[in-house]
Amino acid sequence: MSMFLGRVLDAHGGIDRWNTFEMVQATIVTGGQLWTMKGTPQDAVAREMKVATKFEWASVTPFGNADQHTDFRPRRVAIQKTDGTVVSERLDPAAHAEGKVIDAPWDVLDRAYFNGYALWTYLTTPFLFVFPGFEVDEIPPWREHGERWQGLRVTFPSEIASHSKKQDFYFGPDLLLRRHDYHVEASGGFAAAQYVYEPVTVQGITFPTKRRAYMRDEAMSPVHEKLMVSIDISNLRLT
Repeated sequence: MSMFLGRVLDAHGGIDRWNTFEMVQATIVTGGQLWTMKGTPQDAVAREMKVATKFEWASVTPFGNADQHTDFRPRRVAIQKTDGTVVSERLDPAAHAEGKVIDAPWDVLDRAYFNGYALWTYLTTPFLFVFPGFEVDEIPPWREHGERWQGLRVTFPSEIASHSKKQDFYFGPDLLLRRHDYHVEASGGFAAAQYVYEPVTVQGITFPTKRRAYMRDEAMSPVHEKLMVSIDISNLRLT
């Protein structure tokens, strides 16, 4: 582990403290243009999100009907009822979602897959960087909003589902996350720049509570007219 990565982990609460927890739970409200573009318009209902801290798993409630939730793992996604009855499922969900044009419509399982890997990535950053198989390299800093943000390029192992294999993360002078760049392979591979704001510390771990993901142009600048995803996060807790 590089010295810089170690400092980033410490700024977010430290890997030792993180390792004492098994799950992150939060209330989320999502919006943005992506959902309409994919044929799955988003309402403003608050939903309960759960992600595992030691392996890739996520679930959001409600999903579709009030008595349904998702069950996401990298190689399988399902929609289930409260009693565990499987409503629908898909093996190898990446193969179904990826390799299509940017505005190709999603079905409900594509959306469940995207939600699962995206929120798992967000709620476990930066601690997932030290999971087995991840590669982390320092990249040139980025200047924005009058600050110099140090960067890390993270290469995800093939067994982890996420936006893209290589993703860039930029950290401010306080070593907290400011920006997250990636390509959305589940939606035609468009380039995104996601900004994070308003960090809070819960049980010793620091999380941003607002996320805004824009399409990114060739100069790495956000296209503010293309706010693809917004996420407001509250009621964070770790168990």
